[in-house]
Amino acid sequence: MGVKERKKMEKQMRRSQILDAARHLLFSEGIDHISISRISKASQLGVGTIYFYYKSKEDIFIALQEEGLDVLFSIIHQIHIQKKMAPDRKLIQIADAYYAFTRDHQAYFNIINYFLSSPKIFFNEAQKQHVDMAGSRILQVIQEIIHQGNASGCFAKADPKKFSIMFWGTLHGLIQFKKLEHTTLQNENIRQVYDYSVNKLVEIIQKKGE
Repeated sequence: MGVKERKKMEKQMRRSQILDAARHLLFSEGIDHISISRISKASQLGVGTIYFYYKSKEDIFIALQEEGLDVLFSIIHQIHIQKKMAPDRKLIQIADAYYAFTRDHQAYFNIINYFLSSPKIFFNEAQKQHVDMAGSRILQVIQEIIHQGNASGCFAKADPKKFSIMFWGTLHGLIQFKKLEHTTLQNENIRQVYDYSVNKLVEIIQKKGE
């Protein structure tokens, strides 16, 4: 391994140390109780090193969200580019992929969910817009699938923007009910409820044979 490659790997390792420490502190203490010095101590890196990579603790948490959104977008994009897959099937596959993401990439999902579910806004307008733009790519994929379905006659002229918001909002909301599977919904199979709801949503916009 050359010097350039080794330095690149070392930088990535330090970034991972910082992000892992920040993630741990977020769920153990909450963002309001976290400082750069706390992250420095938890990551066993100097304060100066932290600031070399990130300007503030907010930038660190933005980076954590963006990492997760990048992973999720990559998974969804791979479904979207399947040319032989019908638009209605793509929506169902994307719903399946999101459910799997919450399980297989739980650390990323928990970060996204922490900030998305909180009524409090933790970032300034420019920072918030930066994160929101990363997430909007996923909604854009859903919109493109609706456009495809409308054009091909698979869908009954659904509104791409409105349906994409409803579709993604429903998926995320249903995921929250997993928290109730041992209490209020202990007699329900959450995955079955999730699949039932997704299929019903897709049925709404499918064009029925005349």
